[in-house]
Parts: sequence; structure tokens; C-alpha cells
Amino acid sequence: MSAIAPPPSRLSDRVAQTPEALARALADEDLEACREQLRDGSRTFLAASKLLPRRVRDSACALYAFCRSADDAVDLDTVDELAAVGRLRTRLARMYAGDPMPTPADRAMARVVVRHGLPRELPEALLDGFEWDARGRRYETIEDLYDYGARVAGTVGAMMAVLMGRTSAEAVARACDLGVAMQLSNIARDVGEDARRGRIYLPLAWLREAGVDPDAWLANPVFDARIAKVVRRLLNAADALYLRAEAGIGLLPPTCRPGIQAARVLYAEIGHEVARRGCDSVSQRAVVPRRRKAVLLLQALATGALAPRPSGEALPALDAVRYLVQAATRADPYAPSVEALPGSERTVRVIELLERQAMRAQAQRDRTVVS
Repeated sequence: MSAIAPPPSRLSDRVAQTPEALARALADEDLEACREQLRDGSRTFLAASKLLPRRVRDSACALYAFCRSADDAVDLDTVDELAAVGRLRTRLARMYAGDPMPTPADRAMARVVVRHGLPRELPEALLDGFEWDARGRRYETIEDLYDYGARVAGTVGAMMAVLMGRTSAEAVARACDLGVAMQLSNIARDVGEDARRGRIYLPLAWLREAGVDPDAWLANPVFDARIAKVVRRLLNAADALYLRAEAGIGLLPPTCRPGIQAARVLYAEIGHEVARRGCDSVSQRAVVPRRRKAVLLLQALATGALAPRPSGEALPALDAVRYLVQAATRADPYAPSVEALPGSERTVRVIELLERQAMRAQAQRDRTVVS
């Protein structure tokens, strides 16, 4: 995505603005560009995000826009996907150095990094998952698929936990459960679409158990009862993770619970729609009707904030996400140096650091109220 230049009619107005005001205006434009990007490719997330408080929603939109642009950068490079991943690593390094690429998604994500002290290991793990895609990696067992899901989606769950100021091991583990569950739903929905691109994400052991030779099927991907059985198993695995994730909703700030509950039920509904179609995601692509989405959003709004805190012993984290939990719960996450920035950017960065401190104070107040 190229940088968005300000409309010519507004340039004269900007000349008189202070550097701080100009930086704020650019941040607003970047955020709007991120929202527009999500309207085009991440409508389920965008719908759920409307139930988040603004302080979290804006950062979440920036985060998802970066993830979307990074995913597209790899998928759309038909010449050398590994080289595309290398460029993403360079982009990420620049964000953490306080010198993001001049694109809305990168600039907005760089602000998120500072505002929330986002540990670098988390987006780095996301890029590891993209590299696995670029290398055409396949997954023998469901545990292997969890390893992949942890990188391309569990990372997003962990980063969202950081954005919401909930970085206890249990809260992050449940957020990762939700991310991996969402990825399994997406895989179940996109079996045919992936196959036509030469990719297969269904556990190879499950295919063989169902009597399907993975390579032969990939050469001629057609739907039958054997594929339905494997897709059904994958949906069951996703549902088990959605249930685990539900136990973490009550650990979130009350104002964030409806939005995350909405994300949980909307993505789970993707799998339910696949099931209603006989688990045929080869010859068709399941889409949740807009009316059904609206109903689910209303239910999440009505019930999300009332989610109880989990009682009893915490569920253990999936082995695949333990390193993400450790990264997200670090006491002193990496943040770029303010001193290394130019004057106007330094001023804005200091403001953002103050905002971050205020958010931490609010998170502490939320914990006190919930307790």
C-alpha cells in the first residue's frame, strides 16, 4: 500500500498547524485508511470491533490492518514469497526502530508498538507463520496445525490481550485459544480455495485415516464423505478451543468483553455455517448471512459484559502457544527509544507514552472493579 498524500485543498491549512497537530492529523488519516482496508477484507473483525471501547478499537484496527497488509504482501507475490517475508521483517524492524515505512498500516502499527509496549516476539512469530506458508509447509497432526495456528492467529490473540491491558498468563492463554480457534474455522471454510492454490492445511494423518491420499486429492480436489469427515473433525477441534476461550472473557475489562465475545461467536458461526452445508467447503464457500451476524452482535452486546470470571483451576496453555504467553507476560516489554526520534515525532511519542501510562492506570482500576 502506498502512502496516502493529503488532499491538495487541505495543504494550505496544514502549513499553519503545529508539528504536533500535523502529526495527530496524519495519525487520524492513517487510522481511517486502516479501517477502509478492513472494510474490504476483514469485515467479520470490523463488525466485532465496533463493540470495543475506542481506546482499544483504534489500536486493534491498526493491528489488524498491518496483519492484513502483511498477509496480502506474501499472498500476492507470485514470484518469490520468501523474499516478500524478508521485506516484511525489514518493515517490522523499522517499526521497532521508530522509523516505519511511509504507509498508513506501518505508521499506525508503529504507534501501537509504542502505546502498548508490544513485545516484538509477537509480530515476529506472525511473520514466522507467513514464512511457513511461503515454504508450502504441511501439517501431519492436529498438534502440528496448532503450531501453525499459534503463529498466524494465536499471535493476534496475544497482541489483543496486550492492547486490552490483560497480560496474566491465563488471560493471554485464553486469547491465544481464541486466535487458534478462529484459524481452524478459516481453514475449514477455505479447504477448496486453498487446494486450488496448491495448499493443504487439513492434518495429513486425518486424511489418510479417512482413506484420502493427500497428494492425489490435491491434484484433483473434490468433495466427498471422506473430506466431510475430516472437516467435521477440524470443526470439533475449533469448537473445543472456542469453549476454552470463553473461560477467558470474564478476565477482560468489562468494556472489552462484548467485542471479544462478538469475535468469538462470529468466527465460530463460520464453522457452524460450514457444518450446515454438509461440511462441503470444497465446491462452495460458507458465508454467514448479514442478518445472522446482526443477531449475534446484539447477543454479544447484551451478554458479553456480564461474563463471569473463571472459577477453579486455570486451564493449561496449549503447548503451541506457551512461548507467546511468556512473551506477552514479560514485565518490561520492548519499546523504541524516544530519544532516537526527530523533534516533532519525539513530542508525539511522549504523548503516546503518557497515554499508555493512563491506559495502564485504567486497566488497574478495571481489575479493582472486577475483583
